Amino acid sequence: MVEPMNWISEVVRPRIKTLFKRETPENLWVKCPDTGQMVFHKEVEANHWVIPGSEHHLKMGAQARLKMMFDEGTWIDVALPEVAPDPLKFRDEKRYVDRLKEARAKTGLQDAFKIGFGRVGGLPMTLAAQEFGFMAGSLGMAAGEAFVRGAETALEKRTPYVLFAASGGARMQEGILSLMQMPRTTVAVRRLNAARLPYIVVLTNPTTGGVTASYAMLGDVHLAEPGALICFAGPRVIEQTIREKLPDGFQRAEYLREHGMVDQVVHRHQLKETIVRLCSLLTNVSQAGAPAAASEAA
Repeated sequence: MVEPMNWISEVVRPRIKTLFKRETPENLWVKCPDTGQMVFHKEVEANHWVIPGSEHHLKMGAQARLKMMFDEGTWIDVALPEVAPDPLKFRDEKRYVDRLKEARAKTGLQDAFKIGFGRVGGLPMTLAAQEFGFMAGSLGMAAGEAFVRGAETALEKRTPYVLFAASGGARMQEGILSLMQMPRTTVAVRRLNAARLPYIVVLTNPTTGGVTASYAMLGDVHLAEPGALICFAGPRVIEQTIREKLPDGFQRAEYLREHGMVDQVVHRHQLKETIVRLCSLLTNVSQAGAPAAASEAA
């Protein structure tokens, strides 16, 4: 006996099939790396990219960082210097210039830094945030110039300089030119010290390589987000080199706090108030007197 034909699925299948197909956006849900919990994307975004319940801190973009920190989410963008885009004419699997174009299209930034000037808790501040989505936040000539320009802005405006570090290290496509940014940024920090302006570093996940070996570890105060990986060489490289099992939590923020490399581990929701309190203490300016100080600095 021949079964009757289903005319919806067999006769007009190509046309009708799409009527019953439900499209689900790929970024509708976020999976917690710790618990595997699925959380609605908008809920995580509204919570400053912290998973509710597990409190796992996801990576946060530079634009979102500044919006979270500055009062009313508004600030003045600091114009960053232009540099030669591909000084070594580097090519691996792709041309370096093509990688830069892809990163710029993906992030909307010219390089791995975004810097703003404005008020945080009423206090005038200069904030710099590294964008890990731009070639892993790697340090090259443009990033080095950006950091220095941020320090110069803090010197000009007489404000604290706050850095949110997130980087995989130096940018290999620029060779020695990327490594030269380490001493350049160190000199910029020394100028802030000489001017007695606070330089506060917030170490986020991950902060590694040449960035850790230079300006990310030269702050007057080092804060870190919970669970952040902070190191020069990663734990897997170290284990393979010394052929020993590393302690649990090695090179994570909490481990480094216990061993004196980090002053305080601060939840992302408390970062703003913590930084305002530190800057108020270090500059001897109270929040009550901040609006006048901010107008003078502007």
